[in-house]
Amino acid sequence: MAARVLNVNVGVLGHIDSGKTALARALSTTGSTAAFDRAPQSRARGITLDLGFSCLRTALPPQLGPGPGELQFTLVDCPGHASLIRTIIGGAQIIDLMMLVIDVTKGMQTQSAECLVIGQIACQKMVVVLNKIDLLPEGKRQSAIEKMTKKMQKTLENTKFSGCPVVAVAAKPGGPEAPESENPLGVSELIEVLKSQAYLPSRDPSGHFLMAVDHCFSIKGQGTVMTGTILSGSVSLGDSVEIPALKVTKKVKSMQMFHTPVTYAMQGDRVGVCVTQFDPKLLERGLICTPDSLHTIHAAIISLKKIQYFRGALQTKAKFHITVGHETVMGRVMFFSPAPADFNEEIQENVFDFEKDYLYQEEYLSKDLVSSEENKENDQAGEVQLPKQQWALLEFEKPVTCPKLCLVIGSKLDTDIHANTCRLAFHGVLLQGMEDRNYTETFLPKLKVYKQKHKEGQVERVMDDYSVIGRSLFKKETNIQIFVGLKVKLSTGEDGIIDGGFGQSGKFKIRIPGWCSDSYQEHHAEI
Repeated sequence: MAARVLNVNVGVLGHIDSGKTALARALSTTGSTAAFDRAPQSRARGITLDLGFSCLRTALPPQLGPGPGELQFTLVDCPGHASLIRTIIGGAQIIDLMMLVIDVTKGMQTQSAECLVIGQIACQKMVVVLNKIDLLPEGKRQSAIEKMTKKMQKTLENTKFSGCPVVAVAAKPGGPEAPESENPLGVSELIEVLKSQAYLPSRDPSGHFLMAVDHCFSIKGQGTVMTGTILSGSVSLGDSVEIPALKVTKKVKSMQMFHTPVTYAMQGDRVGVCVTQFDPKLLERGLICTPDSLHTIHAAIISLKKIQYFRGALQTKAKFHITVGHETVMGRVMFFSPAPADFNEEIQENVFDFEKDYLYQEEYLSKDLVSSEENKENDQAGEVQLPKQQWALLEFEKPVTCPKLCLVIGSKLDTDIHANTCRLAFHGVLLQGMEDRNYTETFLPKLKVYKQKHKEGQVERVMDDYSVIGRSLFKKETNIQIFVGLKVKLSTGEDGIIDGGFGQSGKFKIRIPGWCSDSYQEHHAEI
């Protein structure tokens, strides 16, 4: 029986020129078709323009189970250039463990911080790699490494990666032009740290097959190969797979994992799938899946959280770059939350309840946006109350194809890339997609979002034991019928309900269940 191979996907993220590709090359034993800046424009510009994949195989460490076997780290080299953040976000969804590569001479930079944010959203473990230690003067090298290590530990204190390992290396001593004979520094120590951080990722071969394709090319006489990482389910030789963007279905002729032919692959595996001929130019990046398992949507409801490093408000009607699966499109948002009475209610995860009423928000509610006046009020009343969960309606400028419950990231990618600011605004989970192009008529009426308005009027007189007549809430031309059933509160504490109009001058009748006219005194009613 063949020794088992456990695959762990390691994202190599960091600022441009921090040495990510050099590090992946130093670590790798086998490069895949997409490895090491194969694109001519990448080589010409000296930067990574796309996700690169390669792998490192090593003995299975004891914490991952007894018996013989190999641990395969699939290294996902993500571009660091600011304008390529879309590619990183797409790649983040297939990462189990992250290496944040920092140029030891520069420390944290803008895209390093954005990569850290993506890591917090998308993966569980991280290793910080301080690269280019060969650029530090030998006499001061150790103290400079210790100083930067402490700085990074301080930066990560309030993140999920607090206390994560920090390893110092020189992936390519002497820089890109140095001879290949120059041995990397610290890489064997880094491999040991990666082995110590490796864990058994949750893998489930059941359910629909879904694969993120990052490269597509043809092989003469064989067909078209799509390489990528399986996000869910599994695939076998002879299976039919759909390319939803092209609306075509093809049969799997052969498969390989890092040049080794296989007959089966499952969630988490990096694989090349060869199908009968189609033009590879039609699918450079995208998704393939079990036929009819993905849907194209025009709008969506998501649960979301604001990214703490994003400066400024998240406002309803604003446009964001919305990354859903491997697509990034422009979309408009509308934020809403539970009714204030339900702010503390436990929300069922990954489910949206269309039976409930929701409160429209002009912007996402967060502590940093509470005004100074509200702060003054709440200094006496206690801490500002925020809902446990908030949602948004996303309306896309062009339809997207994606699975349910996929990761959604909202960004402001048009922000000046030289500005020292985080462009990632919020992240969430897609709960409900709207496939109908006419969703505003067919679907949105099911969504019960109301706006809260406050108005004051007076009680004019008692009508009978259970009702009073009110005035000064409506103009005489107002159709009071549309307000029937709305609640009002009397200044003495009783709750009433608008029962209808009274006369022609805008007066109205308020019914007060359980109230007795004997207790009447001058009241103020407010809506």
